[in-house]
Amino acid sequence: MKFGVYHFSTDYSIQPAALGRALEERGFESVFVPEHTHIPANRATPYPGGGELPLHYSHTVDPFVALAAMAGVTERLMLGTGICLVVERDPIVLAKEVASLDHISGGRVLFGIGGGWNREELEHHGGDFDQRWKLLRERVEAMQRIWTQEEASYHGEFVNFERIWSWPKPVQKPYPPVILGSDGTLAMKRVVRYCDGWIPFARGNENLPDKIAQLNAMAAAAGRGPIAVTLFNTPSDPARLEPFVAMPSVERCLFAVPSESADQVLPRLDALAKVMGRFA
Repeated sequence: MKFGVYHFSTDYSIQPAALGRALEERGFESVFVPEHTHIPANRATPYPGGGELPLHYSHTVDPFVALAAMAGVTERLMLGTGICLVVERDPIVLAKEVASLDHISGGRVLFGIGGGWNREELEHHGGDFDQRWKLLRERVEAMQRIWTQEEASYHGEFVNFERIWSWPKPVQKPYPPVILGSDGTLAMKRVVRYCDGWIPFARGNENLPDKIAQLNAMAAAAGRGPIAVTLFNTPSDPARLEPFVAMPSVERCLFAVPSESADQVLPRLDALAKVMGRFA
């Protein structure tokens, strides 16, 4: 089992380089950072977690800048987007960003992706919220071609380009793992179609073993092997964590680390490292 953390890197929390160094020193396998380009002040979309939207959503550091800072001070730590809002980004530019980060880190990128929940945020980028999953698929497929072909082309409903050159190519072959953060049967179909892994939430997901079994049955029907699962928001209590660690296909468990200063975060990492040690 691999253990990592996910953390909203903000302008008021521990610096990314300091966090990356601390994680590697304590033996964590990975770090995942989320993305929001902005939060619309006149947002009507309710926060999925209920209540008021936490402050850190509107203060996030760009994920690729944060992960590049971590890459420069670490050697083994895997660098994940959790998740990258592909529907808010140009796919040609994003393909370059992901490949560049994989290049400078020596092949340590985990490309977590998603369609987002904030309708107004996406609409500010000119996107159609109701078409976001088709847009996501086309952009991911287009990036996969850019990463693997010397001269790439893609023609879809939303993404179109003819014969482009783009380097660097990712160090990881054929490209960094594409891991979808979403839930439900439609999400599983998307994972099987164009992704390498799945990111569901651990907490509040009582039927998770059945969902993982369903995902792998769908993968087998499509001629694929078992699909690796990364769990967000796993409990830190060892007794509650143990069932998740024992689930088939679960490759990685991620603990939440708050958007706080170093004097708050580092003791939290020490405590989580002790929990991780019980399952190593």
